Amino acid sequence: ERIKMNIYLRRIAKRDTYTIGALEIAGRKVCDTLEDKDRGLTDRQPEDVIKRIKVHGETAIPTGTYRVDMDSVSPRFSRQTYYQKVCAGKLPRLVGVKGFVGVLIHAGNTSADTQGCILVGQNKEVGKVLNSRDTFEHLYKLMAQARAKGEEITITIC
Repeated sequence: ERIKMNIYLRRIAKRDTYTIGALEIAGRKVCDTLEDKDRGLTDRQPEDVIKRIKVHGETAIPTGTYRVDMDSVSPRFSRQTYYQKVCAGKLPRLVGVKGFVGVLIHAGNTSADTQGCILVGQNKEVGKVLNSRDTFEHLYKLMAQARAKGEEITITIC
């Protein structure tokens, strides 16, 4: 049995235009998250149902557990100097999200910065996460260390 790093994201504030969550690793809170509106999707629903309910660019991904790939170069972010420096343009990407493609964990502050992705930071202002770049760097380091030890990384969203 391979050792796993399981990231646990608990959605705690479901609002009309955004969702705030708490992200934990090994029972310890690492940061807050910001996602698009939670429309009640789960990974147990058929893909056609998910696609019918989903509003493009304004919907949080279905709850469930996903493998996180650390080797994907993001077409959208890989050329940005910041991501070149922090992660060589390879952002953590969730694998196998029904009805969604290219779901990443990245820096950003408001729901306008996410299109189904998970933004990380500190929820010190209503509807936003702040200190997002520092938070992303910290989380990325933890994930990169786990991967260097051969751990499989998963995220469970509930």
